[in-house]
Amino acid sequence: MRRSVRIGCGAGFSSDRLDPAVDLAQRGALDYLVFECLGERTMAFGHRDRMLDGSKGYNPHLAQRMRGVLAACRKNGTVVVTNMGAANPLAAAQLTVGIARELGLAGMKVACIEGDDVTRQLNPATPLHDRAGTIRDVGLSMVGANAYLGADALMPALKAGADIIIAGRVADPSLFLAPLAYRFGWGLDDWQLLGRGTVVGHLLECGMQVTGGYFADPGFKDVPNLADCGFPIAEVGFDGSCTITKLPDTGGCVTTATVKEQLLYEVHDPANYLTPDVTADFSRVAVEQVEPDRIQVAGGDGRKRPDKLKATIGFDGGFLAEAGVSYAGPNAQARARLAGEVVWQRLSRNNALQGDLRIDMIGINSLHGTAHMPATDSEDVRLRVAMRSRRRDDIDTMMWEVESLLCCGPAGGGGYRGSITPCVVTHSTLVGRDQVRPTMRMFTA
Repeated sequence: MRRSVRIGCGAGFSSDRLDPAVDLAQRGALDYLVFECLGERTMAFGHRDRMLDGSKGYNPHLAQRMRGVLAACRKNGTVVVTNMGAANPLAAAQLTVGIARELGLAGMKVACIEGDDVTRQLNPATPLHDRAGTIRDVGLSMVGANAYLGADALMPALKAGADIIIAGRVADPSLFLAPLAYRFGWGLDDWQLLGRGTVVGHLLECGMQVTGGYFADPGFKDVPNLADCGFPIAEVGFDGSCTITKLPDTGGCVTTATVKEQLLYEVHDPANYLTPDVTADFSRVAVEQVEPDRIQVAGGDGRKRPDKLKATIGFDGGFLAEAGVSYAGPNAQARARLAGEVVWQRLSRNNALQGDLRIDMIGINSLHGTAHMPATDSEDVRLRVAMRSRRRDDIDTMMWEVESLLCCGPAGGGGYRGSITPCVVTHSTLVGRDQVRPTMRMFTA
């Protein structure tokens, strides 16, 4: 058992920055460094990648991150925990073993956590949790489904002395809770301590959101040296209380406001925050500044964990295309609006087109289409046309129509750009805990 644990966040989403994580690994004096890199759509894209290439499906930045931090973590005794395995934890673990060998880190132990993939446990009649109907009613091909594992799934790897733990879909705060529960010897049915550990995990899981990054709003919430913002660190006590901080000479800030914003982030009911580990209660958490960039957090609670696990189902949504043309100078807004009407008319005549179409005038409050916003007389407007369809022919037709505006009018259009990317759609369901059986495999560099 330990009196305190020092745990840091090295990523809050799939494409988070690398250099602040390297800084933490080198200078953070951490017991654990956690990379939280999975969202619902990134997991679905992982499945699509693996379907195209069986050796892929993990986070595309895995190799760079591991090369950046492994040597420092080995030197400082820091254990790395991550969900960068996404849809292929085994391939991610094997790649990491190879990188450890390249770096001369012989003997480094890499644990692979599997069992979150529940694709085979579902069927077309499986009811959805986030909307009425079943998987069949979505009308799209399923690419994969993953249950949210909890801290218990990571415990075997921690007990086996893994230096790096690579998993797929693990609930964000569980990545942080597992090391705390292991090092402090918390029981996995001690709901109060698990609730407090979940508070810690929730505060850290989004990286710079708690150190001032996403918090910044110039003139309202000013944040110093945002370009060099640091990632967060939690100094956690045996009772689950913690101090949120960052490295002292990094940019950003840790204040009661940044902590409170992150505490409520994506939380519909602070008294009933459902995770695989516990029903956490954030409603009586106390937040106090004890020093500059050091915020003390205490008072979380918890009750029995939910009986079922949430699972995210990824569907092949076909393609998402965007195309744009710019209009500048006098009467630019009217010309851009006319161009949008022309595209709409021409695509509407084609009854065979199947897809969702959206047309925006970027620069005149287009993103506030449902709000009452005053129009501007902008002389710099960009027409944006977007379509999502399962049929590539429909996408190509839309792209062609937008580009044809360059000579077909209205006047003054230029700067055409277009792009086509794969598209996924996600929904959720609930699965019984007995349907999910996590496993652990250990590899040595």
